[in-house]
Amino acid sequence: MSPLREPTVVGVPNFNASEDAATLRAAMKGLGTDEEAIIAILTTRSNAQRQAISQAFTHEYGRDIIEDLKSELGGHFEDVIVALMMPPAEYLCRELHHCMEGLGTEEEVLVEILCTRTKPEIADIVDTYERLYNRPLAEHMCSETSGDFRRLLTLIVTSVRKGARDEEAGVDPARAAEAAQQLYDAGEAKWGTDEEIFNKILAHESFAQLRLIFEEYKNLSGRTIEQAIKAEIDGELKDALSAIVECVESAPAWFAGRLRAAMQGAGTDDRTLIRIVVSRSELDLGAIKAEYERLYDKTLESEVRGETSGDYKRALVALLGPA
Repeated sequence: MSPLREPTVVGVPNFNASEDAATLRAAMKGLGTDEEAIIAILTTRSNAQRQAISQAFTHEYGRDIIEDLKSELGGHFEDVIVALMMPPAEYLCRELHHCMEGLGTEEEVLVEILCTRTKPEIADIVDTYERLYNRPLAEHMCSETSGDFRRLLTLIVTSVRKGARDEEAGVDPARAAEAAQQLYDAGEAKWGTDEEIFNKILAHESFAQLRLIFEEYKNLSGRTIEQAIKAEIDGELKDALSAIVECVESAPAWFAGRLRAAMQGAGTDDRTLIRIVVSRSELDLGAIKAEYERLYDKTLESEVRGETSGDYKRALVALLGPA
């Protein structure tokens, strides 16, 4: 992942979980709900602080804060607040589970969550998924996807146990040159494409190592790896491999594109909008905002304001942080 860390939510200094819990309890007790107080607290605390509030709330009042919030709120506003209150890995696991349950699978959600994260993040998701659903994530995915796309996703979630995609290990220029040659031989240099090689290298290597491999590839073939993937591979696998490549180059630009797609055309893909804003707010949402404006000549905030309303809009805009 690019080292660009630009969170819009960093938590507050002098944090007091019990005080926040008391304010939230007061906001939900009695007639009516004080949505402003709920937004003011939950969009400015870090996830770790929100978990502390949740524990204090149960300790002081013997109640589950998420259940209380759900009973007081509704619609997409409720969705944002509940997403904020869940530990990050649990929230992403819930989203993965949702996109595979029922009829059909939302492949683009699998790509968004699994192809854009570092190895430690994936390891956390894999452990959490099994704990929540009593079933390995790889097994669930295998039943919902097929072909090379399934093989790529399975490699991503199973290789975290094998010391692959290790951000800390540093980069190896000699190995990068070798991998670039393998990719070239598997794609442009032959008739037909050996997708296995693409899958293996893009699923296993760290983002830092992939960055080096892609530079070597360009030196070798004169084309970017993106151009090669678009020319050689199609369908869901192309989308998944392209997402990895784009996130190696600039995760904020990739997520900006995903947000743009969620808000364009008829209707808004609220689930995607909420998921990206919430899950990137403590990582790189500031950088995503900057990329959005650079790419589309509009601020992300103005687009969100145009697509949403009421407390839902106020909560998302608060998470986006100052313009």
